[in-house]
Amino acid sequence: MKFSESWLRSFVNPSVSGDELSHLLTMAGLEVEEEESVAPSFDHVVVARVIEVNKHPDADRLNVCRVDIGRGEAQQIVCGAPNVAPGLMVPCALPGANLPGDFKIKLAKVRGVESSGMLCSAKELGIAADASGLLVLPADAPVGADIRSYLDLDDRLLTLKLTPNRADCLSLTGLAREIAALTGTPATYPETIAATVSISVQRTIALDAPEACPLYCGRVIAGVDARAATPDWMKRRLERSGIRSISALVDITNYVMLEIGQPLHAFDNTRLDGAIHARLSRAGEKILLLNEQTLELQEDVLLIADDKHPVAMAGIMGGEDSGITLDTTEMFLESAFFAPRAIAGRARRYGFVSDASHRFERGVDFGNTRRALERATQLILEICGGQAGPVCEAKATLPPRPAVRLRPARVTKVLGVSLAAEQIGKLIARLDFDCTREGDDFIVTPPSYRFDIEIEEDLIEEIARLYGYDNIPASAPRAALSMLPQTESARPLSRVRQILADRGFQEVVNYAFVDSVWESDFAANDAPIRLANPIASQMSVMRSTLIGGLIANVVTNLKRKQNRVRVFETGRCFFRDTPGIPVRGFRQPWKIAALAYGSALPEQWGSVARSADFFDIKGEIELLLAPALVRFEKAAHPALHPGRSARVVLDGKAIGLVGELHPQWVQKYELPLAPVLFELELEALKQAKLPNYAEVSRQPPAIRDLAIVVDHKLELQQLLEGMTAHRPAIVQDIRLFDVYTGKGVAPGEKSLAFRIVMQDTQKTLQDAEVDAAMQKLVNYLQQAFAAQLRV
Repeated sequence: MKFSESWLRSFVNPSVSGDELSHLLTMAGLEVEEEESVAPSFDHVVVARVIEVNKHPDADRLNVCRVDIGRGEAQQIVCGAPNVAPGLMVPCALPGANLPGDFKIKLAKVRGVESSGMLCSAKELGIAADASGLLVLPADAPVGADIRSYLDLDDRLLTLKLTPNRADCLSLTGLAREIAALTGTPATYPETIAATVSISVQRTIALDAPEACPLYCGRVIAGVDARAATPDWMKRRLERSGIRSISALVDITNYVMLEIGQPLHAFDNTRLDGAIHARLSRAGEKILLLNEQTLELQEDVLLIADDKHPVAMAGIMGGEDSGITLDTTEMFLESAFFAPRAIAGRARRYGFVSDASHRFERGVDFGNTRRALERATQLILEICGGQAGPVCEAKATLPPRPAVRLRPARVTKVLGVSLAAEQIGKLIARLDFDCTREGDDFIVTPPSYRFDIEIEEDLIEEIARLYGYDNIPASAPRAALSMLPQTESARPLSRVRQILADRGFQEVVNYAFVDSVWESDFAANDAPIRLANPIASQMSVMRSTLIGGLIANVVTNLKRKQNRVRVFETGRCFFRDTPGIPVRGFRQPWKIAALAYGSALPEQWGSVARSADFFDIKGEIELLLAPALVRFEKAAHPALHPGRSARVVLDGKAIGLVGELHPQWVQKYELPLAPVLFELELEALKQAKLPNYAEVSRQPPAIRDLAIVVDHKLELQQLLEGMTAHRPAIVQDIRLFDVYTGKGVAPGEKSLAFRIVMQDTQKTLQDAEVDAAMQKLVNYLQQAFAAQLRV
C-alpha cells in the first residue's frame, strides 16, 4: 500500500521523525518497502499571479509578463509557455533559485528583454512529467507563499509491504489506529455526518447468496453534477497514493476506500432495472467490465445484478453498461461486505486484479460498511451536489467474532519475557479490543476489522509487537553439553560420503517428491505414496528409490555437454508398512546410491579409453564396505539390465543392488550409453568391524599359480568361497587372474587361473609344505566341483 506521510499525520502525529516512523512500522510487522520524496530539492520558488501578458518584440513564441510575487513591485519575466495568461496563479522561480537538475536561475536578458526569474511547469519542478505548459495553481493560492509549503512538497511517500493477514492496515484509518497503539499518541479521524434524506427514491436489495454477501447497503443520490472538479487536496492525496484522478464521483469512492478501507462502487441509477441482487453467476453468463474486458463467468463468481442482467463482479469491478459517466445525474452508491472466500482468486482467474478485490479477499471491516457509505455521501453532496435518498440495507449472518483466552503465563513462555498481568492489560487496552478479566486470564473479543485474531498465539504476537521486538532480549540457549561417544563399530555418514568423493563422485541433493512415472519405471511401484498438495504436477509422489533422481542428473548433464558423470546421493526413501494399503504407518529408511556414466577414467594418454561397466561400480561397493566381504548374487530388478545386475549381500542379508540400467530406460530417457549404478541401505555401510591385531609376517611369501578347467556354468563366487573355507592355514590370499575359453579347452568348459599366496609368520616355507597345501586345494576342487588341472 502506498500513501502520503502528511495525510497519515493528519490522523495521528506522533513526535517521531519520518525515518523513525518507518522503523517503527517495520518493527511492528508493517514493513516499509520503499520511501521516496514527493519532489526533488529546490528553493526560492513562490506562488505568483500573472498580471499582464505582452508579445515579445523579437520572438514569436515568447511573451513578456508582469508578475506579482507578493513583494510589492511587479516583476518582468519572459515566458514561452503556451498557456500563460493574465490572472493565472503559477509557480515562479526567483533569481538565485536552484531547480532540479542543477539548474540555477539568474537575472538575464532574453532576446534583449530583461527577465527577473522563470515561470515553471510541473516538470521543471520535478513533480510531474507534464511539460506542456505552466503548472496552474488554484485561484485562491496565496501570492508570495513558498511553493514547497503550499503544495506540501516536503511530504514523503511510503510503500508498505503488508502481509495478507493485516488487511486492517490497507487504509489510512487502519494505519493511524496502528500507530496510535504503538506510540500511545491519540488519533483523530474525519467526522462522518449522516446525510439528510431529501428524496424517497430507493431500491430493493435481495441477498440471494447470503453466505457470500451477508451485508449490502446502498442509496440513491439524485441531482449530482458528475462534471464537478475534484478538489486539488483530494486529487493530490489520490495521486500520491498511486491512484489516477478520473472524475469527481469516481475519485470520491477511491478516496473513501483509502481513508476508511471500504471499497465502494457507484452505478448510474438510470441504467438499473428493478431490485439489486447479490447472487452467484449462472452458467454461460457474460459481463462487460469497466476495463473493456468481456468475461464468460463460472458459476462460483459472485455478482451484483439487477432484475435483468449482471451489473458488476461483486467486490472486484463494475460493469461498463451500468457505470457512471460525465452525464450521470442520478447514481446508486453501493457499500457491502463480501466474504473473503467468495472473492479470493476470482480476479486472478481472469487475468487481472483490482484495489477492491485486493481488500475484499483479505477481509474488510464489516462494522464500517454503513459509515463508509455515509462518508462518501457527505463528500459527494459537498463536491457534486445532489439530494440523498434513504439507506437501503440487507443483512444476513455476519462472521462471528469468538472471544480468545489469553494467559499471562503462556505469554511469558512464548516470548521469553516476564510481563505482569497489569502490563499485558495496558497493552491490550492500547489495541482498543473488547477485553474482560477472568482470574488472571484475559478474555479478548477481536473487533470486526481484525480477521487475523483467532487463537491465543495471535494475541501474543500483538503483545510482542506493542512491547517492541527490540525490547525482547536475544538470550543464547543454555544447556548441558556432553561429547557423545563415537565408537569404532560405527562409521559416520561423513566418512562414507568422503570415500565416494575421493573416488571422483560428486554429491547431489534431489527432491524427495518425484514424478510418478519414475516410480513406475525404476521401482515398478504402481501405488506410490501420493502428496495431497504437490508443488508441481511432476513432483506428486514420494520416492521409494534414489535411481530416478540420478538418471535425471545424467540427462541434465548431457544437455550441457558433460559426457562423463559420476554422482551419488544419500537420502530417505518412503514406503508404506503394508504395500498398497493407504495407512498412516510409513517407513523412511536412509539409502545411498551412486551412478557412473561415460568413460571409466578421465581422458588421458596412459590408458585405453573405455566406458564404465558393471565391474567398475562393483569395485566401488567393495571399497565402500571394506574390510567386510560382500557377496554378489544374480538378481532381477525393474530398473536394471536382466543379465548385468546383482543383489548385494552382506553377512547373509541383502542390502541393495548393483547393475547396468535397463536398455528400455536407456532408450526412453535418450541416453547414448548405459550408466551403471548401485543403491544400498545406508545403515549397512555405517556398520564397521572392530580391528583385530594380526601379526605381520616377516618371512618371504611363496606364490604359486593354479589353473583348472571347470564347467562353464559354474559361478566363480562358489569356487572362491569354497577355496577360502577349505584353504590350509598358510594360504593367505587367493585371486583370480585369468579366464580362458577356446582352443585347448573343451566346449562348455572354461579355464580359470588363480594366484595362491602362502606365507608363515614364524618361518620360511619349504617346498614340501607349499606343495602339500597346493595339493590339498586341488583335491578339494576335484571333489567339490569336478575340476581338472589344466596342462
